[in-house]
Amino acid sequence: MKFLQRLGRSIMLPVAVLPVAAILSGIGYWITSAAGDNIASAFLSAAGGALLDNTALLFAVGIAFGMANKSDGTAALAGLVSWLTVTTLLKPETVALLTGVGDVNEVDPAFLKVQNVFVGIVCGLIGAWCYDRFKDTKLPDALSFFSGKRSVAIVTAGLSLVLAIVLFFLWPFVYGGLVTFGEWIVTLGPVGTGIYGFLNRLLIPVGLHHALNSVFWFDVAGINDLNNFLSGEGTYGVTGQYMTGFFPVMMFGLPGAALAMYLTAKTKRRKIAYGILLSGAISSFFVGVTEPLEFAFMFLAPLLYLIHAIFMGISMAIAAILPVRMGFGFSGGFIDLVLGWANPMAQNPWLILVLGAFWFAIYFLVFYFVIKRFNLKTPGREDDEIDAMDAAASGPDDAYLATASRFLDALGGKDNITELENCATRLRLEVADVEKVDAAALKRAGAAGTMKSGGRAVQVVYGLNVQFVKDAMERLISGTAEPVPGPPAGPAPSVLTDAPPATATGRRIRMRQPLQGEVVPLADVPDATFSEGIMGPGVAIRPSGDLVIAPADGVVEGVFPTSHAVALRLDDDTELLIHVGVDTVNMGGDGFETLVEKDAHVTAGTPLLRFDTAKIIAAGLSPLTPVIVLNDENAEIEFTSPA
Repeated sequence: MKFLQRLGRSIMLPVAVLPVAAILSGIGYWITSAAGDNIASAFLSAAGGALLDNTALLFAVGIAFGMANKSDGTAALAGLVSWLTVTTLLKPETVALLTGVGDVNEVDPAFLKVQNVFVGIVCGLIGAWCYDRFKDTKLPDALSFFSGKRSVAIVTAGLSLVLAIVLFFLWPFVYGGLVTFGEWIVTLGPVGTGIYGFLNRLLIPVGLHHALNSVFWFDVAGINDLNNFLSGEGTYGVTGQYMTGFFPVMMFGLPGAALAMYLTAKTKRRKIAYGILLSGAISSFFVGVTEPLEFAFMFLAPLLYLIHAIFMGISMAIAAILPVRMGFGFSGGFIDLVLGWANPMAQNPWLILVLGAFWFAIYFLVFYFVIKRFNLKTPGREDDEIDAMDAAASGPDDAYLATASRFLDALGGKDNITELENCATRLRLEVADVEKVDAAALKRAGAAGTMKSGGRAVQVVYGLNVQFVKDAMERLISGTAEPVPGPPAGPAPSVLTDAPPATATGRRIRMRQPLQGEVVPLADVPDATFSEGIMGPGVAIRPSGDLVIAPADGVVEGVFPTSHAVALRLDDDTELLIHVGVDTVNMGGDGFETLVEKDAHVTAGTPLLRFDTAKIIAAGLSPLTPVIVLNDENAEIEFTSPA
């Protein structure tokens, strides 16, 4: 279920662009129907179609970006690579070459429908998985150019080849089976119409509803409902029966569901839910494009989507029984209702409004009751969990949001921040106006110290939890989270757990020297964060070796993507940071290798990380390595033996 909720939140990224695109396409279609083809209709239709026609592609990119453990452009690129690989291999022209068919028109029609949302979602998931699994891959020196994030797209393409092969054999079988099934349910009358409506909605997540639509709307089985209605040459009282029932649900039912979801959203998240629900309701009512609303709860609350599919089936069956007929050229929205009102095939179109009022009430009451009764995670009601990529948060993450809120205020507001990054212990920022930065307010909010490095550069020292504060700041800046009220946070926990800092004792901490080299005072380190003791007391080592080992028994509390530092909690509860070099985070991991995993239990002498001093110097950086006690400001370090 957590996976589905996460997927549902990721889908909101591409879904958010669809309502406006749908309205533009709808207006363009309305102008064409009313005044014929012209520049305005062509422009608006093309603008909307640019997105609607590529919805599945948007899903592939958006889901890859959102489902990755860390939202990264590399993940989005991987989703795009997967999509292009699969759809290119399965497009009719390619299939014709693969199967030896001389005429592309003889290719199985299933391959005309491969570019669907289901394939887009699968491609996005492949891209996200490949990013999480291979972004830190280290290859031999001869292939080092393809190490790390560059390997992600390559692996993604390989897995996508496998997916394409599977779909090459499976997709025509499934598609053809649905067409045959659709031809059979035609014989069931209004009951068959209801079954069609139910399956039409149920199959949207996998993109197979097109197979059923072709049976009923076009001339696959002799029905041709859509074209007969538009031409006005069908059978009065019959033509339109496979379209009429969509109107009450699309125009009224789903907006009623949107209202229920809005009213049941948590108060602090209603503003976020409001945008997607309102735009989705407008798109559904006016144009009949329902995906923005349906995908808003399809994965977050599958039970509601099943209910929605059942309601659609009932609506289709009722409309087929009643003396009401209506059709569309685009979809079952207000624009098509107005355009089709005077069509000779339209029968009692006013009944659609009556049915719409009924379905609005039904959807609202049922959705409201079911959401409350089963605590479904519709937009604005998601679980409050700590997740580095999720906007919703509670518990310890609330503290990070609170700290981030105060940091933003102390930094002159989010509009004053032009660039935001972090290293192992501090935020690195570029600000528009450095005079707006309030160091005292940052200190009260939990910063260990603030440095203005010259120009517009600012560094805010926080501790090893800085990644969570940075993530929270990004969510606040982007508007995907709201400020959390509360008292000033005070000094933050210094390691990746949330244990409070230990009380200062002034004790002497004896340990093995973690790195070969000359021990020098911390004041020699060319970085005020360390030399002035802002992070805590300690010593520095001028390295003569290339291996960092555990100085005592303990647990690895933190490792970093760039492998330039490691944090330990020793068995005596000492929190220790070993930071190889100064500003080495800027090397992006080049020349560094982590040899342990987070939460690993280590003993004195266990290798922790390896580094290349020559590369550090070649990058113009100091290799001096601070060894810092993070939770005892009066502690003294004494090395009992060399590394």
